[in-house]
Amino acid sequence: MRGIFQLVFDLRYFNANKDAVFQAASFLFGHIQTLQSCLFYHKHNEAKVRLFGSPVKEGPVKEGPVKEGFVTVAHKGRFFEVFDVFSDTILSGNPVAIVHDCNGLTDQKMQAIAREFNLSETVFVKSPKDKKHMARLRIFKPDGEMAFAGHPTIGAAVSLALKNDCRNDSLIILEEEVGIIRAVVDQTGKVAFAEFDLPKLPEQLPLDTPKEIFAAAFGLESKDIGFENHVPALWTAGVPFFFVPVRDLKTIASALPDPVYIAENFDKLNVKTPSFYLYSRETQLFQSAFHVRMFRPDGFEDAATGSAASAFCGVVQHFDHPLDGKKNIWLEQGMEMMRPSKLRLEWYVENGKLVSARIGGTAVKYSEGRIFC
Repeated sequence: MRGIFQLVFDLRYFNANKDAVFQAASFLFGHIQTLQSCLFYHKHNEAKVRLFGSPVKEGPVKEGPVKEGFVTVAHKGRFFEVFDVFSDTILSGNPVAIVHDCNGLTDQKMQAIAREFNLSETVFVKSPKDKKHMARLRIFKPDGEMAFAGHPTIGAAVSLALKNDCRNDSLIILEEEVGIIRAVVDQTGKVAFAEFDLPKLPEQLPLDTPKEIFAAAFGLESKDIGFENHVPALWTAGVPFFFVPVRDLKTIASALPDPVYIAENFDKLNVKTPSFYLYSRETQLFQSAFHVRMFRPDGFEDAATGSAASAFCGVVQHFDHPLDGKKNIWLEQGMEMMRPSKLRLEWYVENGKLVSARIGGTAVKYSEGRIFC
């Protein structure tokens, strides 16, 4: 190096060999700058380092804002996936976004990310409080957090099973705000199937709203509400829903919510107006036991609603009085939205009472990527 600098500043050599000197100096200074940049990046970021074609080396990453001059974790991004749940084909079922490695994210940041995805729910995967469990889940809608939701739980269970190379039928224990979720993922088929035990059994809540109010809320007539001994009821298995029986498939397909009427007539309740779960015994698919639709009070329709289906087994048990033993039925939903979904309910009856229940369905990955925050 010393000899080259001497040559550069030797005027006689410089005048006689200008091109050669410029080439040598450019080559030298270029490599010095590259080496300095790599050393600076390695010292300050301790993340992925690549020197002149060497393999990528992993190191601890410190979270923080983006800083000019070197790469930080915000540039690396957080891995996310979008799964279509309760379906075995993409562009069907109910989509859910699953964001991994969310330790350190504030509630405000998770809420902002959920608004950005603008799906019915977004799941944030964090380290569990109990090391024997696989993960802790936080579930956010665009306008707030949920203690429990069915299709995000199914999607997250499948995602974590695939991501962690779990053996088939391995028990996956998840922590949610509602409690501990015990899930099993079956990967023997073309598409993964997950099911989980309900963390809270269905419970009926008091309701004295006449069926005429429910009919008017959806542009129907009073005679359209109810069949056999089924009448409107309010049930919860973590999230409350109005369960509204509709007489046939044609009528339930014609249901059109009126958000203004709903706000004027249902906000008198002592709780925030629950969503509406319309169901009919008449179905499109032979294997389905019920055809269902779910509407929020603002008129938004959901393609597949696991939290409502979880409470629905209590509704069926209450009105149909099945005999003791294991019960297994399929629900169809999302048909009117062109996002067909299939949900499986299983519950056990002892001495005429529901003693345990689980919900299951398939999930298929639709997309993946990274978010930089």
